[in-house]
Amino acid sequence: MSDNELGLFLRTRRESVSPARVGLQAGPRRRTPGLRRAELATLAGVSVEYITRLEQGRDRHPSPAVLSALGDALLMTPSQRIHLHRLSKSADSGFHCLGDAAPPRAVRPAVRAVLDRLDPSPAVVFNRLTDILAYTDGYHRVMASTGLFDVATPNLAKYLFTDPRAETVYPDWDAVADEVVATLKQGPFRVDRHIAALVDELTVTAGPAFADRVATVPSLAAPTGITRFAHPQSGELRLAYETLELSADDDQRLIVHLPADQATARALDALTRGRPGGLRVVRPSS
Repeated sequence: MSDNELGLFLRTRRESVSPARVGLQAGPRRRTPGLRRAELATLAGVSVEYITRLEQGRDRHPSPAVLSALGDALLMTPSQRIHLHRLSKSADSGFHCLGDAAPPRAVRPAVRAVLDRLDPSPAVVFNRLTDILAYTDGYHRVMASTGLFDVATPNLAKYLFTDPRAETVYPDWDAVADEVVATLKQGPFRVDRHIAALVDELTVTAGPAFADRVATVPSLAAPTGITRFAHPQSGELRLAYETLELSADDDQRLIVHLPADQATARALDALTRGRPGGLRVVRPSS
């Protein structure tokens, strides 16, 4: 497990930004996939030694001005900048806003009413442990044959890392696994004894496939994207997902899936018994 989430996040962001995106030439004999530390230091107006200290965890409290400069240099989105700020404030802290409260399992009636409105779209409510708390009939019909609901308390992380069927269900299993680990790490992570207990359990039951990701995957999951899904009866589905954070008191997230192409729309119509054309394709923005 990494105890230096700020340094890990900065390093992975640095490695994901190509020189061309910030107006630099890559040059020959380049070993890093993104920016060199020296290049980031120049862009942010700080020393190479300071970038090294941040990435190695020897300095975990950069000033607001440095955070802003790093965000600019690394072309961070607003959500990435907010996450960077939170990591700098939470470093070496035993405090988290949720206290010792267990993740809520009750779903408010209004949220259940929203799920009813979303049907037949596959939609699901998770808590911070990735326990599945509520879902549409459409979600159940898509997932029922995968084994996810074979246990009394379905949990996406446990299914993904301990059920061998998951690697068949998700053709891009590695990418999905990275996102689930990033979701678990977001927020208080090890300070939260409930998350810590799940991480310890999966470290034992799943081994390096999980533990190595905990040490190397940064703690910021993508809120939107497309997941490929190999349904046992309907074939390959391409599902666009949108993550909706509920209130802080709920401590839950609602994820809605929609077809990303016409073939998936037809398959979902048949699978969820929806009206023909009821699930419209989500097209990428131009």
